[in-house]
Order: sequence, then C-alpha cells, then structure tokens
Amino acid sequence: MIKKILKYIGLPLVLTSVTSLAIFAQVAATTAATIPAPKVDSGDTAWMIVATALVLLMTIPGLALFYGGLVRRKNVLSVLIQCFIITAVISLEWVAFGYSNAFGSSKGALAPFIGGFDWAFLKGIGINDLSPYFISHSQATGKIVNGAPEMIGTIPHIVFVLFQCMFAVITPALIIGAFAERIKFRGFLIFTFLWAIFVYNPIAHWVWSADGWLFKLGTLDFAGGTVVHINAGIAALVTALMIGKRKYYDGHPTPPHNVPLVVIGAALLWFGWFGFNAGSGLAADGLAASAFLVTHIATAAAALSWALLDWFINKKATVVGICTGAVAGLVAITPAAGFVDVSGAIIIGLLVSVFCYIMVGIVKPKLGYDDALDAFGVHGIGGMWGALATGLFATAAIQGSYKGLFYGNPAQFLIQVKAVLATIVYSGVLTAIIFWIVDKTLGIKATSDEETTGLDISQHGEIAYTEAE
Repeated sequence: MIKKILKYIGLPLVLTSVTSLAIFAQVAATTAATIPAPKVDSGDTAWMIVATALVLLMTIPGLALFYGGLVRRKNVLSVLIQCFIITAVISLEWVAFGYSNAFGSSKGALAPFIGGFDWAFLKGIGINDLSPYFISHSQATGKIVNGAPEMIGTIPHIVFVLFQCMFAVITPALIIGAFAERIKFRGFLIFTFLWAIFVYNPIAHWVWSADGWLFKLGTLDFAGGTVVHINAGIAALVTALMIGKRKYYDGHPTPPHNVPLVVIGAALLWFGWFGFNAGSGLAADGLAASAFLVTHIATAAAALSWALLDWFINKKATVVGICTGAVAGLVAITPAAGFVDVSGAIIIGLLVSVFCYIMVGIVKPKLGYDDALDAFGVHGIGGMWGALATGLFATAAIQGSYKGLFYGNPAQFLIQVKAVLATIVYSGVLTAIIFWIVDKTLGIKATSDEETTGLDISQHGEIAYTEAE
C-alpha cells in the first residue's frame, strides 16, 4: 500500500520540486541581470570635474586675492606666491603618497590612524576604476575588500583623487593668514610640506577613510570642518604664537592695502565653495542640491550678521567686515552642508559671525597674539562651531541615517565633541613640533630688516605696483 502511495504522490512531488528549483534559478538569474553593475555615471563625473575646478579656484586666485588684499602692499606678492607654491608642491605630494596615506588602508595598529602606500603614485588605479567613496566621505559603507574600501562610487577614482587634492591644497594655504608678512619663504615651504604629510594626511584618514578611527566612531564632517578648518585654524594659532608678532604690531588690525582685492577674493571663495560643499556628495543629485542651498543661505546669514554687528558696535558696516562674515559662514556650514536643512543653516550662519567677531574683535586684542589675517579667529572658531552644530542640527529630513541632538540623538553631539578635541590636540602638538624643527634648522621668521623692507623685495626681489601707481 505504501509503495502505491509513494508511486502516485512521490513522483509528482519530485517533479514539482525540480520544476520549482528551475523556476527559482531562472528568476534569480533574471533578477541578477536586471541589477546594473556599478559603472561610471557621466552626469556625476561631469559635475565632479567642475566641482574640482571650483575648489582649485578657491585657493588660486580666491584665497590668494583675499589674503593678498588684506596685507600691506609690500607683502602682497609674498602671499600670492605662497598660495601658488602650495598648489604646486602639495599636488605633487598628493599623487606621490599623500592620497594613499589619507585614503588608503594600512594594516595592524596603524590602520585607524594612517593609510599605507598601496596607492603611491596612483599605482593600481586605472582610468575606468570607480571611486571607493560615494554620497559623502563620512558615509561610505565602511566595508573593506582586499585591504581597501569597497568600490561603490559612480565617478572615476582619479576624479576623486584630484577632488581631494584640492582640499589638501587649500588647508595649509589657510594657515598663511596667521604668519603673513613675517615668514621666510624657504622656511615656509619646508614647514608646509612637512605639515601636509604629518598633520593633514593623518587627520583626513581619521575622518574620511573607511578604516579611520573617527570615521568608525561616527563623526560627521561633510566637507572639512575638522579636517580642513579646525586643523588649519589650530595650526594658525600655534604658528602665530611661535613666530611672534610683526614689527610695530600694537594689537590693532593693520589696514588692508587693497579692499577691492579682498572683495574679489571673498566673492571667488563664495563661488568656489559650492564645489567644495555641494561637490562633497560626489554625485549630481538631491543631496548636492541641498548642500548647495544651505551653503548659500548660511553664508548670506553670516554676512548679514557680521554687517549688523559692525553697524551696532562701530556705527558703520564695513566692506572688510561683511567679506569676513561671509567667509566665516562658508567655514561653519562646511561640515554640516550634507546634514542640515535651511533652518539649521540660518542658525549656523547667524551665530558663527557672533562667535568669530568676539574672537577677532575682543579676545585677540586682549590676549595680544598676532594672528595677522585672523586665520584662527575665522577658520578655527568657525570650524569648531560648524562641527559641533552638525551634531546639533543634523536632521533625517536630509539624510535618513543621521540625526543630531535637537532631533533626538544626543550621542551624535558627543561624537562631534570628541572629533573636535582630537583634531585640536593632534594638530596643535604636531604643528608645534614641526615648526620648532624647521625654525631651529632653517630659520623661519624674517629678520627685522627683511620685514621692514617687505617680503616682496626681501624674499622675491619683486614689487607689486610701479612707482607711478
């Protein structure tokens, strides 16, 4: 009896099972075929090439003209050449080993702190290879495949390399504002080169590499609040203290020699910053559009806020003041651009000018240190506020995975505090060591006679303006 049952029931079951497996295999194959393999997206790539060019514009000519207009006329060329030589030297350092150290992977105890040399001279990176990062530096999957971050981007890897190169270029250029008008060119060049290697590259790895320790901690830094602005701002304060005051500095701002240059430089920074922030999404999409929007709104709020402070306190709104406020707004929104909405951007912009104004106009004169162009007062303080504000105002309405304190996630604010403190300590200590070594071996401060003559003549043998002018 059992044999008859198996004969009439078992056979159909076997046939049904075989048929089901065949159908399942066919569906799986069809599904796999419909999922497109990762490939270069022409729209994203075109946007990122433009964004990269915009970030270059921020250093030369944007920052060069902004800082150049603020110094005295006998030092304007020294600022311009410092920005240009940084662009040249750091670009070469970046492709030689800087990118690999910052974004590559290493093994063992070094892995969370610095990358290795697998990508030195861009070895193993083909022109059609996809970028290992997508959406934003702080939002890569974190998955490591064969010792490197998972390839999930939609732009060529080499475009990402060059985009990040522009960040590596502008960060040490920001420090120029601290020691402007009193630094030897040779000492400046060696200091900058060493600082990029031992300060910028490791901190970039901490925050933006998939195996960096601050990345794994959950730090949010969309475009460089910690990596760029706090890092450069703290280095600026340290170098300003170590190099000492300018000759005849009395604690009051030195009148800019060319305010129109300051305006042009600030406007170029505002323009280029759209590549800096909106480009950090690494795609031409809604996130880029949101970052573009909040960058502009925060900057507008900060420019207005600084102008109003000038008006109420000094009875006149100044051109240099509104330009400084705009730059402060750009700094503060940088880490938050991919995480906050318009309301958060407005608050960030309005308050950053208050914090920076107090530091520049009250604290610095009282303490008496000579941060010549307020690199610390604007970039350091603005970067700290922006990084902390990201932990306050990040909202899931922009990216569903991220919320700050005011949206129910106090842990994110604490993570931001840790990242800010770690950046301050590391940048401060390493900057002091590098500066001391360069000063003791090569000499770094211009002599009294060189400073009196002006760095344009004493360091470069040129003048910016003819006698007729």
